[in-house]
Amino acid sequence: MNTPTPAIVPQYAVRRLPLWAMLALSALYVLSGYLGRAPWKAADITAFGYMLELTHSGLSPWTWLRITPSLGGLLPEIDSTLSYSVGAWSIAFFSNQLHFLEADTAARIPSILFVALTLLCTWHSVYYLALSPQAKPVQFAFGGQAKSEDYALALADASVLALLATLGLAQLSHEITPTVAQLGMVSLVMLGFSMIAIQPIKAQVILAFGLFGLSLMGAPSLSVILGICGATTCALDKDSESSKQHSFTLLVMCLGVAVMSHLLSLWQWRLVPLARTWDELPSLGRLWIWFCWPVWPLSLWTLWRWRNQWASAHWSRHLIIPLTQVLVISIAAFLTYSQERTLLLALPAMAVLATFSLPTLTRGVKALIDWFTLLLFSACAFVIWVIWIAYQTGWPEQPAKNVARLIPGFVPHFYFETFILALIATFTWGFIVHWRVGRNPTALWKTLILPAGGAALCWFLVMSLWLPPVDYGRSYVALTRSVQSTVGNPSCVYSWKLTRPQTTALKYHANLLLVDFQKSDQLLNAVLAQVHGNSNSSTSPECAWLIVSGEHRAEIQSIISKHQAGNWNVLKVLRKPSDPDEDLVIFRHNP
Repeated sequence: MNTPTPAIVPQYAVRRLPLWAMLALSALYVLSGYLGRAPWKAADITAFGYMLELTHSGLSPWTWLRITPSLGGLLPEIDSTLSYSVGAWSIAFFSNQLHFLEADTAARIPSILFVALTLLCTWHSVYYLALSPQAKPVQFAFGGQAKSEDYALALADASVLALLATLGLAQLSHEITPTVAQLGMVSLVMLGFSMIAIQPIKAQVILAFGLFGLSLMGAPSLSVILGICGATTCALDKDSESSKQHSFTLLVMCLGVAVMSHLLSLWQWRLVPLARTWDELPSLGRLWIWFCWPVWPLSLWTLWRWRNQWASAHWSRHLIIPLTQVLVISIAAFLTYSQERTLLLALPAMAVLATFSLPTLTRGVKALIDWFTLLLFSACAFVIWVIWIAYQTGWPEQPAKNVARLIPGFVPHFYFETFILALIATFTWGFIVHWRVGRNPTALWKTLILPAGGAALCWFLVMSLWLPPVDYGRSYVALTRSVQSTVGNPSCVYSWKLTRPQTTALKYHANLLLVDFQKSDQLLNAVLAQVHGNSNSSTSPECAWLIVSGEHRAEIQSIISKHQAGNWNVLKVLRKPSDPDEDLVIFRHNP
């Protein structure tokens, strides 16, 4: 006998969110932050640099999958050749062949599609999980309860709103790093396990794409662990013979992923020492609280309100499947260095869990969510507008001074189109608030319309009104322009231990041909001259300029002096705006 569900939902409460509204909100959120800006420090521009290296390799695009790109001799921190190749293919097609987009914009197209795939998979995951026997609403004695199909569709609409409302999704999902590709693959894995009890063949195809794709995107261990946990869940599912029958196939699939990862040398463990993990546990807890807001409290509410089903012999797939993903990925975030980027992968599953809290929320909790969200995002939007007015006009005086201090050298410009779009978005927020507080028919997704709308509004305002100063401070455009005005257009420039972002920025924005000074004839000849006792035999350098990362300035000066590698003098030290710890030191050779 199945345990009664706490979901008491009448038919009038399962109205659909209008499709045009959901598509418009999703498109506004996804596209904002991908368009109209340069690559940002540091992971964003680094990933872009590796994609550019593939396009400049001179090899056929189909051979890029067998190449591990490097930047200044540095290999990627995440071995994700497939994601770099996909970005490089987009650059080659849209930028190099069609000349339709700039290279950095073309590189973002696959990431836009991965984020869209994440939203789509989350919607379908909730839809199939809501159709499972344990997730269905209570049957009323005299009828009038929500129909299963309508109930699943309404919850699926709400899941997209829950994911869009998550704070941690905003910045990291708008980069072109392998993490965004992994996010899409993890969502595919969740969708496959969510639908395997209903459409097993289709689910296995989706799981194959998800598991193998996640491994090729740089997360083979996570792929295998998620696959094994999902297969175990299917094997123990008493409500679905279909899931049991295909659990062995799923384990074989996981074995195939492990074998492929071994043959392609994809296993790269990046575990943090256990002593360090315990020291950073409080910081991870704080990260988890704000990064996963507001879906984590709703997820806990789901687990509490559906608690009676944990004692049931029948598996509640709508709880077990997303919870397993959240736990596995949270543990992975605890054990790895990139906690934020790993935790990003848990957001779709957490949004699924949060969605199933909606049929059980009391009126008081709904009112609390509405008023807190209304005050929070209205205040954030107000602050965004005030700071924009301040740096445009100089009033209010204190915010204008703060902006000038944080990004020295920034010159504001007024963009009429941006202003109009931001104004329309703000008035739309006012309309949403007016609609929500009005006496409108009840719908399951109404509780999440303000969190999702507010998050989308603030993200859009930041990526429109604030985009010029944010782009000026976070990109390398201003720094590379200073470099270019200093060195001009030389045939080549020596470089010494530049970071990956610096290397990419100088190659892409300043169009400089960088030659590694450590491997150059200039330094080698000087070393050989000292070995043979001829200190005056150094030849004129091939390149007349040398660019060094600020933290290695003393090191390169010591090497130049020790080996007498030419007459190099410091010409200028350039600093990246908004970053006092990042300098480029420019040396010039004096004949």
